[in-house]
Amino acid sequence: MRYAHVSLASFGYQLPPRVVTSAALEDRLAPLYERFKLRPGRLELMSGVRERRFWEPGQPPSAASVASARLAIERAGLTPDRIQALVHTSVCRDYLEPATASIVAGQLGLARDAFVFDLSNACLGFLNGILTVANLIELGQIESAVVVATEDGGPLVEATVRDLLAMAEDPEVDRKAIKPAFASLTIGSGSVAAVLTRGTTRPLLGGVVRQSTEHSHLCTSAPDRGFADTQAAPLMETDSETMLHAGCALAAETWGALKEELDWAQDTPTRVFTHQVGSAHRRLLFGSLGLDEGLDYATLPSWGNVGSVSLPLSLALAADEGGLTSGDTVALLGIGSGLNCVMLGATWA
Repeated sequence: MRYAHVSLASFGYQLPPRVVTSAALEDRLAPLYERFKLRPGRLELMSGVRERRFWEPGQPPSAASVASARLAIERAGLTPDRIQALVHTSVCRDYLEPATASIVAGQLGLARDAFVFDLSNACLGFLNGILTVANLIELGQIESAVVVATEDGGPLVEATVRDLLAMAEDPEVDRKAIKPAFASLTIGSGSVAAVLTRGTTRPLLGGVVRQSTEHSHLCTSAPDRGFADTQAAPLMETDSETMLHAGCALAAETWGALKEELDWAQDTPTRVFTHQVGSAHRRLLFGSLGLDEGLDYATLPSWGNVGSVSLPLSLALAADEGGLTSGDTVALLGIGSGLNCVMLGATWA
């Protein structure tokens, strides 16, 4: 797909106040480490995550989403009444019903004829949201839109620590049984929003999608029991190694398709933004795509895996921290459990 009239006008974000180091998590997991003779420092060594950030307990995702969206709208030089679509794209939501987008739109004061809805697709939701509103803009149905996401990894990490400590006391549990839970300890929190407008100031060039949903079982949450189990703690199981190789194979296929779609050479991108999963994933991903790791803007060590927020937050931070220059050709390489992949190209200005 190609775009001729869509611009990435602005970004806004919110940074959680609580910093939790991998060393601090390992201190809490001392009984587990002692039982299975795990060496301290393993979590950071294996994942590349030194620390991650969490919101204050009880803060709903909508609170940060409102602040991120408001900042992005202000940076775009717009007012909320001129936003014609708002899509909330994170895994985390305030409620099963209503849509968190409704809460955010209501607090922002969007116009009554605005499209307002949630769109969730694991770590890929934000890029799916960009594609959705970009299509509305390209068709001439709207002039401006907000895509926003807020992930709250705190409850998942806390539930995982409790579950692992319970495993440490169970004589039937072996070292292999605890492995699927460790990926959850890399999860962090954050919030980001993007405003897309009709124009060519900072053009979104186009993108491609690919899926290999035969791998949907490799990273799964606990079953969604809806309103029947509202107090259940979130837990995840991830076959990290298999998912690593399957995900990078899908990414390589998608990268080839993106280059063909946008008429790019291998060395066309001057800056690359990826979903920040782990250090091993980063090495294999860039190796599989034949890209220089120096093109990446790594946020993983300080932020962890922030789900759908990870890639766009890295882009927003780079823009504010001098990591992007006018004229950069930007590749957005998104992938999410499922497995699904979206890759987009843009020109920074």
